[in-house]
Amino acid sequence: MTKGKIYVVGLGPGNHEHMSYKAMEVIKSVDVVVGYKTYIELIRELISDKEIVVSGMKKEVDRCNQVLEIAATGKDVALVSSGDAGVYGMAGIMLEMNEDFDIEIVPGITSANASASSLGAPLMHDFCVISLSDLLTDWELIKKRIECAAIGDFVTAIYNPRSKGRQTQIVEARDIFMKHKSKDTVVGIVENAKREGENVTITTLENMLDYEINMFTTVIVGNSNTFEKEGKMVTPRGYKV
Repeated sequence: MTKGKIYVVGLGPGNHEHMSYKAMEVIKSVDVVVGYKTYIELIRELISDKEIVVSGMKKEVDRCNQVLEIAATGKDVALVSSGDAGVYGMAGIMLEMNEDFDIEIVPGITSANASASSLGAPLMHDFCVISLSDLLTDWELIKKRIECAAIGDFVTAIYNPRSKGRQTQIVEARDIFMKHKSKDTVVGIVENAKREGENVTITTLENMLDYEINMFTTVIVGNSNTFEKEGKMVTPRGYKV
């Protein structure tokens, strides 16, 4: 039997207008769509005629096994992630578990990109992305990465800043930045980037903890040259203007 093809698809922020044409094309063409329940709901109306396999959080390995089993029957299958599947998504684990199937990674707009566009242009110079989730990475290592980013004056996009069970990491992260950056460093906070209920705040490093920060939030800490102009966060590239 001919094996099916596996696509690992980044859905972007979730709104269809921010989904790539390729992602839309793949989702419409495959036989089966597999994903975490929240991501499936983002595209439910696009896949009403498909076989759908849904699972909950912390079932990443199970999802990949299901995809392999489905592809082995000859069906083409899309494994979906929000944002870009290769950035804290499903692409890496799917490739790790691959058993000689044809796999194509379809990119999507990341949370950092989506949030940055809502804020203005904070990622115009060197930047890094750090997740504060310590489920798979030791917290001491995450703190070391934050310190290095702060010392290097990188613009830093912070993913997974705070959850119900993880309240103190964002406070520790802010304190590390404060050791190496001015308290007036511009910080952008975006909740539900490019989705219904989007909320955008521009504040400072000193005051950032005064605002709601949760798992639907991306925090972007500027570098020493980042500034706010007419309600937009801007990191200059260095052009003479």
